[in-house]
Amino acid sequence: MKLTILGGGGFRVPLVYDALLGDHAEGRVNQVTLYDPDAGRLTAIARVLADQAEGVPDAPVVAATQDLAEALRGADFVFCAIRVGGLDGRAADERIALDEGVLGQETVGAGGIAYGLRTVPVAWDIARRIAQLAPDAWVINFTNPAGLVTEAMARYLGDRVIGICDSPVGLGRRMTRALGGAPSARVWVDYVGLNHLGWVRGLRIDGRDELPRLLADGEALESFEEGRLFGSEWIRSLGAVPNEYLYYYYFNRETVRAYREAAQTRGAFLRDQQEAFYSRAADPECAAWASWDRTRAEREATYMAESRLAAGAGARDEADLETGGGYERVALSLMRAIARDERATLILNVANRGALSVLDADAVIEVPCLVDANGAHPVSVDPLPGHAAGLVSAVKAVEREVLAAAESGSRSRAVKAFALHPLVDSVSVADRLLTGYLVAHPGLAYLKG
Repeated sequence: MKLTILGGGGFRVPLVYDALLGDHAEGRVNQVTLYDPDAGRLTAIARVLADQAEGVPDAPVVAATQDLAEALRGADFVFCAIRVGGLDGRAADERIALDEGVLGQETVGAGGIAYGLRTVPVAWDIARRIAQLAPDAWVINFTNPAGLVTEAMARYLGDRVIGICDSPVGLGRRMTRALGGAPSARVWVDYVGLNHLGWVRGLRIDGRDELPRLLADGEALESFEEGRLFGSEWIRSLGAVPNEYLYYYYFNRETVRAYREAAQTRGAFLRDQQEAFYSRAADPECAAWASWDRTRAEREATYMAESRLAAGAGARDEADLETGGGYERVALSLMRAIARDERATLILNVANRGALSVLDADAVIEVPCLVDANGAHPVSVDPLPGHAAGLVSAVKAVEREVLAAAESGSRSRAVKAFALHPLVDSVSVADRLLTGYLVAHPGLAYLKG
């Protein structure tokens, strides 16, 4: 079985390959093709994977190419993890927003909109190529903003594109650990929302909802990252545990201040860190895997550092650093379930199809799904409370404006996308944001009129 990774020179690719190395069952992925337009990054990651595979007799064979058609032909699964504009683009997204006094995080607020505006046209081109060259392939999208990009690609791929994220599974794992732990097969996480905008409203272990017990135990509630970020009082008032990215909404002023006071933005930090890694990896004498792993550990330790600093939440838990994000395990479970008809329940980004009443059928949402050989099927969920339904509806409306702007090339639709976002407080600010992004990103030159 062939897996093609678009963005094959990306830093997190070795996580996916590590998960594949641990899968020895019949019908496993035995061929991995890396595609990336950056030859240097592609070579570096191929070297890391070669180090990982050393001593593993049935390791999947790795090929690398800069030819997209070659990469796609014969693919059973396509993992999409591209970054349009690179980390330079992310750093610019963050800084331009902060200069206007608004959040510039890569998936939330102004930064996410800018990233989406330059990514959606590229995602459409890729989806068309996949539909032509690998029409039977299943596409697993990890490109951010994940929900928006998944919905964009669905125009050409329908339900054969499924978005994944590591945030919900990480939150469910931490909540379960705070309650004493249980094997994942015994746990049902009642999670609902959009990508990076969701809530856990129930945590059933062996069929019993243990969320009330967690909410009642302040020590347990604040023993994990989200509990420390939001505080037990606010979580109890919601009656649900928010995804960590909701910190940007609930504590926006504190977050913007922390980001503006930081020595550099997250994007700038990752850009500098990865440039150093890829430079080292170009040396044939470099132990590529060891260098990558040291860089990964530093990356994980500093994840959402500004938010944790603003909240006084302290350092990340050792258990989270050891397990990493977990998106690679979600991807592997998804591929197994489809390829082998091994039924699984996973939290995924899929078309609503009536699962969440506040949104239309085609809106991509993030909810538990039953997965089998026919794909991912969202489970119907209870309606959201008013505050959550309003936020989800507002952000989905922004995503739709991004899609409309990308399709029409309309500058005014792009301004509208910025202006409608809950974290952008003025139409004038929205207009200035777009002007700044047009200067920084040549890829946005299609926005006119």
